[in-house]
Parts: sequence; structure tokens; C-alpha cells
Amino acid sequence: MVKVHESKFKLLAGAESLSEYQFHSNTAHHYFCKTCGIYPFHRKRVTPDNFGINVYCLDDFDPEGIPVRQAVGAKMP
Repeated sequence: MVKVHESKFKLLAGAESLSEYQFHSNTAHHYFCKTCGIYPFHRKRVTPDNFGINVYCLDDFDPEGIPVRQAVGAKMP
């Protein structure tokens, strides 16, 4: 996942194929494909003005160019 500010995100196609899932505080919005179940993006809980984008869902994108940052999930807010 790559963090992208909402002002720089535009879904170009497929909105009708997405299903939204929310839980607990209903702050985060998780989107899945209704047909295959892939998880293309979500609106983040901690920073709701940002999306987490699954780079493998992008056309013509080479994820090898993205620096990897280690995170400890248990220590995230």
C-alpha cells in the first residue's frame, strides 16, 4: 500500500464493481472488488484525508521503484 492524499486520487473506472466494508468506529473505508475480492484501496482511519492504494492494482506501474519502510503493526495508533 502507498499513501496518497485525497486531492491526488481519482478513480478512473470500476466504481460500480466496488463494495465498501467498515467496522469498529466506521472511520476507515475499505473497498473490495465485488467479483474477485481484490483490495484496491482504503480511506485511512488515522489520516482520513489519505487513501492507502494497492500499487498492484495500478496500470503501467512498476512497484520496484517504491522505497520499502518497515512498520510494526502492533505499535500503530
